[in-house]
Amino acid sequence: MRILGAAIGSCVHVAGVLRFLNLAEEEGHETIFLGTAVSIEELIAKVKEHNPDIIGVSYRLTATSAVKLLEDLKNAVIESGLERKRWVLGCTAPIKPFAEKTNLFEEIFTGFSTDEDSISFLRGRTHIPPEEKNPQDLLTRMVLKSPIPLIRHHFGLPSIKETINGVKKIAEAGVLDILSIGPDQNAQESFFRPSEMNVSLEGDGGVPIRESKDLQRIFEASRRGNYPLMRCYSGTRDLISWAQLLKDTLNNAWGATPLLWYSELDGRSKRPLEEAITENQENHRWHAKHNIPVELNESHHWSLRSAHDTIAVAMAYLSAYNAKKVGVRHYIAQYMLNTPLGTSPKMDLAKMLAKIELIESLHGPNFDSFRQIRPGLFSYPPDLDLAKGQLASSIYTAMMLKPHIVHVVGFCEADHAATADDIIESCKISRRVMHDCLLGTLNPLDDKEVLNRKNELVREAKVLIAAIRLLGDESSKDSLLDPITYVRAVKKGVLDAPHLRNNPIAKGLLGTKMIDGACLAIDPSSSTPIDEITRLRQLDPEIDSEYPLKRHQTTFS
Repeated sequence: MRILGAAIGSCVHVAGVLRFLNLAEEEGHETIFLGTAVSIEELIAKVKEHNPDIIGVSYRLTATSAVKLLEDLKNAVIESGLERKRWVLGCTAPIKPFAEKTNLFEEIFTGFSTDEDSISFLRGRTHIPPEEKNPQDLLTRMVLKSPIPLIRHHFGLPSIKETINGVKKIAEAGVLDILSIGPDQNAQESFFRPSEMNVSLEGDGGVPIRESKDLQRIFEASRRGNYPLMRCYSGTRDLISWAQLLKDTLNNAWGATPLLWYSELDGRSKRPLEEAITENQENHRWHAKHNIPVELNESHHWSLRSAHDTIAVAMAYLSAYNAKKVGVRHYIAQYMLNTPLGTSPKMDLAKMLAKIELIESLHGPNFDSFRQIRPGLFSYPPDLDLAKGQLASSIYTAMMLKPHIVHVVGFCEADHAATADDIIESCKISRRVMHDCLLGTLNPLDDKEVLNRKNELVREAKVLIAAIRLLGDESSKDSLLDPITYVRAVKKGVLDAPHLRNNPIAKGLLGTKMIDGACLAIDPSSSTPIDEITRLRQLDPEIDSEYPLKRHQTTFS
């Protein structure tokens, strides 16, 4: 299409119309900009000269002066026989009611409108029914929203009624695309074994889902506004039963379970580690069979327990590797920033870029991944004003990773569970940061410190992955898929974290320290940083002969 734009009358404010024309060019349309303070007579003449498909006019002065100007424009359009053209207007909110009365404009954009609104209009999706405008599968919605990332937030209040009312309010606000329901711990662990629930923990950590109809009612509450995709945290056991339940009730946008966690390792489930890994893998395979995207929320659990960055990067790769090998086609790679506490923005970017490099080395005809960024939960201060700053800062840094999904974490999380109003405000803060970042950000790899640290982490992670691979049985076809390999890695301390001290299955002897914004493994006797070969050798003096790491070549495919 050919699109002509101008600021009319005495208006010299053109930022809005230029942004609209720039978006139109990115969508492949031809644009013509007439400039500022264009008279109605000149506008009409240029419309006749260029014969555009759409004419976008902008006026951002007072509503009083706009009334006569818009009436004059309408009269000129009719007198020139141009009323069948497609006219759109950019204006301030007070002008909109007067502009609507002219019945001239197909669409009216105000300061409350977003790039998403402009793109929707340019793609011809403005006036279609909400159900059609808001696709209910992740990939289609992602494509239609591109280049704007989808926004996700979690939600779950201590009662079903509160949660349902909150879901309605969030959906009507239209501020997010994916709403993740957080069940309470009783539901996550014992939904299918109600006799084992602890009544005193009712509503602890989320919404007390007790019947499938609870999820159905929550889903129905979301069928309004922008019809967000719905998903729910998985159970911490009975995973396949949970997966089927969520598919049937919420049309679960994707499944998310870890590889090693929700087990005796973290206490969120009583499952023995080997059993947990086996069941987690079966759950990933079930989702792959049903063509449901999968997220392995594994890597950041190690960072949350202050494991050094090398373990986080290695486990990010191994999670994606396991997903690919069980048939997952579309993988959601979650990148949690600000973790451990004290991680600097530069070192955060380096760590995430190392994860991205390894994960995306797995891409091929039958496997791709989508980047989902999120702020670190523990980084939020309880002071809500400071927390809003932390949210904006985290999103700004993370947008340099070019995400497909922005997982917003409500600014209030260090003080209280997010209400519907908290979520709406948090998403609005994030949307504005995203808007600015989409205009262009720095390339973090242009920074030598970031690049060098990223490359170092890739090298160190490959060493660790090689060590884990060699812990498997010789008879194994692929030891990186065998649960026993990871059990041995945990028991030997190859996979370890300071927070696992006194854990019955883990070593818990790893020492780490935040140095210049990065989390490094340290020598326990000197508290000085050590590389991964040295760390592994300290676990076993024969490590070089038992695990020829320097010579071992791990294939990343």
